[in-house]
Amino acid sequence: MNQPLAYVHPSAKIASNVVIEPFTTIHKNVEIGEGTWIGSSVTIMEGARIGKNCRIFPGAVISAIPQDLKFEGEDSLVVIGDHTTIRECVTINRGTKALGKTVIGKHCLIMAYAHVAHDCIIGDHVILVNGVSLAGHVTIDDWAILGGLSAAHQFIHIGAHAMIGGGSLVRKDIPPYVKAAKEPLSYVGVNSVGLRRRGFSSDQINAIQSIYRILFQKNYNTTQASEIIETELDATPERDEILQFIRNSQRGIMKGFMLTKNAG
Repeated sequence: MNQPLAYVHPSAKIASNVVIEPFTTIHKNVEIGEGTWIGSSVTIMEGARIGKNCRIFPGAVISAIPQDLKFEGEDSLVVIGDHTTIRECVTINRGTKALGKTVIGKHCLIMAYAHVAHDCIIGDHVILVNGVSLAGHVTIDDWAILGGLSAAHQFIHIGAHAMIGGGSLVRKDIPPYVKAAKEPLSYVGVNSVGLRRRGFSSDQINAIQSIYRILFQKNYNTTQASEIIETELDATPERDEILQFIRNSQRGIMKGFMLTKNAG
């Protein structure tokens, strides 16, 4: 249902039951799935692919060109999964030739004023709280939560079920299942509350805690800790996921939080 005060390019592919409120602009080469609601004063630019039953609130700008001086006008996309909510004044830039697309998964909540830069890949059920900023090429796995006003350096990888405290500066990769806080950003525990809510058993959570106790709370370097985890702890999907994450890390993983003595 298009309001007469909205502009929709004739070539845009809009499902019949999409609601588009007044003063919204939808450019060419845009596709929007069934049941999606587009609030007033939204701008959806060329290359957007928006799924079913999404909600996009006023002031959001979807699929603007990247804020990257290397961008040369190449064709690229923003892909947003089904049942995702984009709140007020969020900006999501489309990809560059490096990847060709920026992806937001299904059932995500991107809160007001968040920014997702070019070539980011965000999994399902991810929450970006108000004012989160992601530089280009950030990867966030399923169920991760970034607290308000957090900022992630380009090429950062944040693991599944991780929870990052508000106002954090993410300069290193964040492994799955952990809580991260402090400055510099550090391991402060396992996200046990979130894991219980998602059906992880006590045995699974205890096993994850044992892994991170070796990695972050002993005097081992990352290579030593990884070898001990692999040889001494039982193989589980969670253990293998953590080890694979560490081995694939390009920027290195965050450190454990260390208390420092007062000078003098």
